Parts: sequence; structure tokens; C-alpha cells
Amino acid sequence: MNDYTPPQPSKTALSYDYDAVVVGSGPNGLAAAIVLQQAGLSVLLIEGKQELGGGLRTAELTLPGFRHDVCSAIHPLAASSPFFQTLPLAQYGLEYLTPPVAAAHPFDDGTAAAAVTSLADTARSLGPDAAAYRRLLEPLVAQWPGIAPDVLGPLSLPRHPLDMARFGLPALLPATALARRFSGAHAKGLLAGMAAHSMQPLSKVTTSAIALVLLVAAHRVGWPLPRGGSQSIADALAAHFVALGGKVETGTYVKSLAQLPAARAVLLDVTPAQLLQMAGQRLSGLYQWQLKRYRYGMGVFKVDWALDGPIPFTAAECAEAGTVHLGNTLAEITAAERAVARGRHPEKPFVLLAQQSLFDSSRAPAGKHTAWAYCHVPNGSRVDMTAAIEQQVERFAPGFRDRILARHTFDTGQLEAYNPNYVGGDINGGRLDLSQLFTRPALRASPYRTSLNGLYLCSSATPPGGGVHGMCGYHAARRALDDVFGLEASPLFVEG
Repeated sequence: MNDYTPPQPSKTALSYDYDAVVVGSGPNGLAAAIVLQQAGLSVLLIEGKQELGGGLRTAELTLPGFRHDVCSAIHPLAASSPFFQTLPLAQYGLEYLTPPVAAAHPFDDGTAAAAVTSLADTARSLGPDAAAYRRLLEPLVAQWPGIAPDVLGPLSLPRHPLDMARFGLPALLPATALARRFSGAHAKGLLAGMAAHSMQPLSKVTTSAIALVLLVAAHRVGWPLPRGGSQSIADALAAHFVALGGKVETGTYVKSLAQLPAARAVLLDVTPAQLLQMAGQRLSGLYQWQLKRYRYGMGVFKVDWALDGPIPFTAAECAEAGTVHLGNTLAEITAAERAVARGRHPEKPFVLLAQQSLFDSSRAPAGKHTAWAYCHVPNGSRVDMTAAIEQQVERFAPGFRDRILARHTFDTGQLEAYNPNYVGGDINGGRLDLSQLFTRPALRASPYRTSLNGLYLCSSATPPGGGVHGMCGYHAARRALDDVFGLEASPLFVEG
């Protein structure tokens, strides 16, 4: 029998311990807990580590006084999240710092493409591709408030079908196909760097989707970073949850549903691998089969540096950028991502680099700096990519190595040990290809429901996937409110 109600009260108990229990305090677990608590329920949030946050943590990984973002670092989707925008997070100390350049993309000739908040300025900097860039991005930037809840949610009938079609048609294209709208290396390279966040070969359909979302965010809110580190986002979300009356329990690693207190609904901020371990044979045979077929994507190898000074990039735009994409041309990035997808480690990997201390003095001692970077590797790779990553930085910033005081690295195994949701080093919670974009983790009427009554998934293994936006948790909590409690969460209305 596969129907399942979360742990029941003992025979001597008069009621459930909680209306709902949420396991995992990443941005989605926190979002789910807040939505449930907002509805007037009693909610317990359980976290395996002593500190909350999941991928939102900050620590002194290298030297004393150097504060590094352990996982996520730059947060365009957090700042533009339809759900997070409804929360009073600033009153809990969350402050976003927005670099003048959202993302810079240097080339071997010493020039760089740069995405800035002004769409017109970005377009002008792309020379012959200015008009094509404006034709592509201007409608999407204008329409984003109306379509964001649909783009960042499960597959459903869109509220603004024509606007959604204007986004969806180019978004479904491979990035290599969308790049044909441009003639110059700068526009093509800028698009390639954005699309590489999808962690797929750029010849795959839907790789343009993440590029367009990131570019729209750049032109609406920039690519901000939280003062003090990514932990600040988790701390603000947790403080709001507690202020609403929510309860938090840390240091409890849940390996089985039997560990949980009695509750009417349980929401798990975990991926299919952990769900199979926690629920085991209680899941239906069909659902187990679907979860076992779930595919994880590329892993990452990450390096954090304590530096004696700022990174000496040749291109001036890089000195004003919170994020720098190191990969040179569209062709080079395409080749590197294709190699990783085929199980190889490219000599010149595409590198995503963040330099938070340029804009946040709390990250390093006076006169010193931090930097954060990763490249994509085959899932589960244990190859040390430190030298390859540092060579890519040195390529565009001669003298970089001379400024390194200390470094800290994570390979895919160490990342997964730190956060079990990063299976094989996959920080997206599963491959974001067409077959798993809206139906992750399984093809069901609702992707958030499991086969057990009252048990839901709220992680990045559900739509809309990876990123610090909380929308997976928001939608999962809405599903649970409707199914279990007959309640509705407040709809998202995002002003333009």
C-alpha cells in the first residue's frame, strides 16, 4: 500500500506535534517554511548542520578575516525573485550591493563585453549588434514582471500567453542557434557566458533560457551580492520565519521519515537520491522507478582565494564587475562545455569568477581581497582543476598568481559531502534539459507531490530548478496548503 500520511501522533497524544515539518534550510526550504507559516500553520524547520542556509553560507575558508561564500555568491535571482520581493527582508539586515557591471566577459585582445543595468548602454557597447540585442532583450525586460511567476514555476497555462511566447520561443533555442542573431564576437561571447550557467552543452535546446533570464535580471536589478556574504540571505529568511512564529531545529540530520515528529505535511528540500534513501519502499514502484531514472548534470570544481590585492584584469570593465566570465569566444566556451559533457576535463575550462570584496569591505582585511571561482567538470570528477582555473584567470589578468596568499578548493566529492543535494557536484539539483525542465523530478500532475500522501519535494529538483530564488519552495508549499489544509497562499503580484 503506497498511500502514506506523515508520522502520526502516538496513542497518548491529543494532536499533531506540528501542522507541517520542512527538512532542509536552503533557500527553497526556507521559502516553503515561510509560506506555510504565513498561512497560520505551526511549522518546524529541521536542518542537519548547526547553521542554516544550505547553499547560502559564508565562512573563513582560507585565512582569518577572509570571508568566503561557500557555495552561491552573486544573487540576481534572489533580488528579482517574485516571492522574496514580497518579504520584508531588509528589516532583518539584508542589504544588497550592486556592482556597476553585472557581468564582464574579457577577450584575449584585452577588450571585454559588459552587461550593465542600462540595456541601452549594454547594447551600444556591442557595436554592430546593438540593434539586434535591443530587439531581443527590450520586450523581455519590459514584460518580465508579468511572466516571471510562470517562468519560475511549474508548467501551466500562462497568465500572459503572448508575452510568455515572446520569451519562450527564443528561450527554447540552443544558445549556439540564438547566437546567430549576432555578428560580433562580443555579443556572441556575452551570450555564451550567460548560457553556460545552464551546465549543458550550448548546442542543447533550452540553454538560451537561463541566458535570457540572467540578462533580464541584469537589466532590471543588476547582479547584486549581499553585504557580509550569502549567509545574510539565509539569516534574513530564517529571522522572518521565526518572527512569524516558526520553530527551528539545527544539528539534526534526517536519514529516515521515521525520525520526524508527527505532522500533517512534510516538505523535503532534498533531491531524488536523498528521497529514495529517506522514504525507501514506502514510495510507489512507479515513482521509485522515475526517481531512479532522474539525471544529474555536470559537477563543479571550486576555488576560493585570499588575495594580497584586487585581481589585475587587463580589461577595465572587469574591475567594476561582481562577476567575470572567463572563456573568451563563443566557439571556445562551446568546445569546453561539450568536452565536459563527454566526460573530459578541458585545458581551458569556462570559469565563473566572483570578486565580492571589491564592493564589500567586510569580506577581507583592509587592503586585501577575496575571489571565488569554479569550472564545470564531469559529474563525480575528483580531478584537481586548480591549475587550469588559475591559468584562465592569469590569461586575462597577468600577475594574478603573485597576489595569492592562500587558497581553498572543493572537488565534486567534497561539495557533495558538504551539501548532499549537490550529487556528484551538480549545484543545479539535476540536469536542466528539456525533459527535466518542467517535469523534474518525475512526470506527474504536480511535480511537488510524491507518491505518498502528505509528503512533498520542495528542492531545486523541482521546477523551476537551481538558483537562489525560493520559487521551488514557494510552489511546493502552495501545493501542500491546497492538498492537505484546503488553504491558499497569497498569489504573487510583482510590480513593474
